[in-house]
Amino acid sequence: MSDLEVLENIGTAAVMQLRKDKLAAGKPFMINSAELPLNQTYMEYPDGSITIVEVAANERSFVTIRQLSVADARAVRDNNNL
Repeated sequence: MSDLEVLENIGTAAVMQLRKDKLAAGKPFMINSAELPLNQTYMEYPDGSITIVEVAANERSFVTIRQLSVADARAVRDNNNL
């Protein structure tokens, strides 16, 4: 395994632990995706729901665009190896 692959594995493990910790603490976890426009992202919540949000005009919060169905939320997790 190359040094780059080792670093990538360490980084992936750190993000997975951060996701677990945030959701366990009752906080949402942001999932960035190239399949969404640049100003949008997925937000995963501790109850398992996922919404698509965009940066608000004040650039300090998010505005919910829509909540995903259970099947769509599962697909987002699968596509992002979560």
